[in-house]
Amino acid sequence: MRSEGTVLVSAFLGIVWWVVVAVAAAAAAAATEFSSPPPNSASTLRAEHQGYRVTAVNEFADGSGFVAALELIKPSETYGVDIKQLSMVVRNEEDELLHVHISDSLSPRWEVPQELIQRPVPLSLLHDQNTLLQHHRNLNSQVPESQGELDSTSSGRLLEFSYTSAPFGFSITRISTGEVLFNSTPVAASPLSDDDDHGVIDDIVQSFSFNSMVFKDQYLEISTQIPKTTSLFGLGESTKSKLQITRGRTYTLWATDIGAYNVDIDLYGAFPFYMDVRQGAAGASHGVLLLNSNGMDVDVNEDFLTYHIIGGVLDFYFFAGPSPLSVVDQYTKLIGRPAPMPFWSFGFHQCKWGYKNIDDLRYVIENYRKANIPLETIWNDIDYMDAYKDFTLDPVSYAEPDLKNFVDELHANGQHYILILDPGISVIDQNYSTLLRGLRADIFLKNEFGNNYLAQVWPGPVYFPDFLHPKAQSWWTTEIAEFFKKVPFDGLWIDMNEAANFCSGSDCSFDATAGVPSFDGGCFLHCTTGSTQFDDPPYKIDHMGEYSEIGERSIAMTVKHYTGALEYDAHNLYGLSESIVTNKALKEVTKKRPFILSRSTFVSSGAHAAHWTGDNKATWEDLEYSVASVLNSGIFGVPMVGADICGFAGNATEELCNRWMQLGAFYPFARSHAEILSNPQEPYLWESVAISSRKALGLRYRLLPYIYTLMYEAHTQGFPIARPLFFGFPEDSMTLTVSHQFLLGNGILVSPVLSPGQTSVNAYLPEGVWYNMFDFSKVTSQGAYHMLPAAADEINVHVHEGSVVPMQASALTTAEVRNSPFTLLVALGKDLFTRAHGTLFLDSGDDLEMVLQNGKSTLVTYFVEASTGSGHMTASIIYGSYALQQGWRLHTVQILGIKHMPTKININGEPVSLSAKAVFHPAKLFLEIHGLDLPVGKEFELVWETTSSADILL
Repeated sequence: MRSEGTVLVSAFLGIVWWVVVAVAAAAAAAATEFSSPPPNSASTLRAEHQGYRVTAVNEFADGSGFVAALELIKPSETYGVDIKQLSMVVRNEEDELLHVHISDSLSPRWEVPQELIQRPVPLSLLHDQNTLLQHHRNLNSQVPESQGELDSTSSGRLLEFSYTSAPFGFSITRISTGEVLFNSTPVAASPLSDDDDHGVIDDIVQSFSFNSMVFKDQYLEISTQIPKTTSLFGLGESTKSKLQITRGRTYTLWATDIGAYNVDIDLYGAFPFYMDVRQGAAGASHGVLLLNSNGMDVDVNEDFLTYHIIGGVLDFYFFAGPSPLSVVDQYTKLIGRPAPMPFWSFGFHQCKWGYKNIDDLRYVIENYRKANIPLETIWNDIDYMDAYKDFTLDPVSYAEPDLKNFVDELHANGQHYILILDPGISVIDQNYSTLLRGLRADIFLKNEFGNNYLAQVWPGPVYFPDFLHPKAQSWWTTEIAEFFKKVPFDGLWIDMNEAANFCSGSDCSFDATAGVPSFDGGCFLHCTTGSTQFDDPPYKIDHMGEYSEIGERSIAMTVKHYTGALEYDAHNLYGLSESIVTNKALKEVTKKRPFILSRSTFVSSGAHAAHWTGDNKATWEDLEYSVASVLNSGIFGVPMVGADICGFAGNATEELCNRWMQLGAFYPFARSHAEILSNPQEPYLWESVAISSRKALGLRYRLLPYIYTLMYEAHTQGFPIARPLFFGFPEDSMTLTVSHQFLLGNGILVSPVLSPGQTSVNAYLPEGVWYNMFDFSKVTSQGAYHMLPAAADEINVHVHEGSVVPMQASALTTAEVRNSPFTLLVALGKDLFTRAHGTLFLDSGDDLEMVLQNGKSTLVTYFVEASTGSGHMTASIIYGSYALQQGWRLHTVQILGIKHMPTKININGEPVSLSAKAVFHPAKLFLEIHGLDLPVGKEFELVWETTSSADILL
């Protein structure tokens, strides 16, 4: 039995260890920001390297692409031995998607496994490598010219591939405009010359702006020219003060357990994807994905971008766009559409590390109720566990029958319960059933000697599951199923899955007979430091901002997966692989749509899980950082995302928590969370915060039909729920620099206060009429910054002209919201003739699939046209039977921007009593038609007429 004091001391020491590590990393990051030279040999490589030449090309019969053979021009020694012969496959996978895959011609190399991310398989992987090489040799008579291209003129393809033969480089061009989107060919200051029979090019490499392509076993390098006027977004995960990628910085992609308040260094996830938005071309955008899971640095300079990768292959995907929304549509079509989230998960969530027993949980829930603040889900951090072991319950504080009764009470109230799991499985208790079943299935990672790899996290010594193991799925599903019998939870929070390790070393041990020592904030295992080429690769990525060893405080690089893959290659995939098996397990166990929150993420994680931005701090800076972090996650294909509201570490002030609750109410995923040493920060603790929470969350809950429809868009088209302004207004170049506001969909703009002592916010409003969602006051903008009032209890949320927003009544739970009548909010523009439209998607909210299907869901599209003398609104229905079965009714239509009281209103040809059902507000110029009682699942037509002589000009 563990006493409360022991728990707190252990937690305190853990926090000390975590804070010391984080502070050291922050100091290192600040000290090394492009100022101290990296421990690499870029200048030596520049002097040695001369690249590759194309020796053979064979086009596909269908004209979709070709295979080319490349050979090394001259070897170089820096960063290891060059791979002499390469195979390049170029294929138009879709009209808007061009694929370029470059790998070793002789030997297969590590690539992201197909079972993790399903995608078109390169020809080089479909054929025996030796056969492919012999095929190239047979084509030697077809030596290409100095330049070549893939003919796209006779098709509907949007992108064109061209190359130079020696030194090899390639470019991607947008066919419609001729604009070059990617160009890996260095710009030389002097002409090329062949000096020997092998065509070796001497004495010119030093004058190139960047190297030709480098391809070694543990070092790959490729660059592209980028215009100085382009705006780049993406490349993460990292905490940034602004949304745009900053020139003159290195972005390191390596899943790292470190506080998210450390700026501009590698964090929990890795996303080698960026979006390039060009100015002067109506915001024409394209996307570039390098599908490679190895560690990498991406240097972004003024006029070129360079990848430095420590393994794998060059597997590029180019997305034509041309709008930002179409880029993420094409990107998520390839990597996997975002997973649908349950309707209830869009309610408000509360968590704190340190809820020491069930009474604490009840106390929090009751105080939310008393304060009349919505609360959907209560969460447990590791406090509920027995000795921090997964799938166990503390026998005293969280006894099984008591916790089950508590969860049953939550469900009866329409509320939900989520708890945490860490991947490390404790090895101390030899009767621990989860461990025993894992040992029998032999699903744990192995060290270089073939033994189960030993690490240390909260329970002490642990083994890590190998989620790439074919038996891992059944084992993990069994553990979740057995635990679900004890506690009918509603979702799982998978944390520490970079994977975090309190120790560093390739081989660790401990004396089991001596028992587990008291945790003093450090590693108590006896570990041997690895010295292989994988522990210490020839190129050092800028890990944690100080070029730390890449295996530090994580799984050792020489650890092997069942497939034979080394952790060196698969490290960035650990969180993704855990998300995949957890998603499948929850579907099988609960038979409902799963909710999973994962800290570590990779390309396609959004197809399986939600994400939060990690361990932030209760500071104004972290409040500001959260906006860019949330928006980046949406760009990466993980739309269900939020930050820890009021801050995880440190103590939130009343003012900070007040402003953070206002902002957090509009994150796609809204959760307050803090660590064990932080003061309580539940919003009911301060009256001012409670007032703001009721207002902001009240609007969020009214907007749930709109937000849930955005989830449907995300699942079917990949669109982010929270979007940068340039997504909604790509023709407005001013939106490219807006980092601290965001759109929900394309119609609602959130402009938070992000600094102390402010009673106004300088917000950028794109062109058009914007209506305040709280009081319907309006601002007409020409595309400019406006100083908007923002009292202590106010956040600015505006709806843009042209929008029809479906809403329901606010309530304390999402279940109550779903049972309330609907309202349609119509925002008209100031022109003499104006249009608006909107959509509403409805289903059960927790079916396994989120699909448009007769009897399972309904999709309503609303269209509005208005002029000075009349207006017309229609509802178009697809599969209305589901909405009719549920009995949903439309009670109210609110029309903003109507100029005066109509003289006639008809619904489906029948007149509406103006005195009984229509209220016109002349001061704000909006009309409310109430008491309609129209079935949501039936089409309708609403027509109003006015007399133009009475018009009030806007």
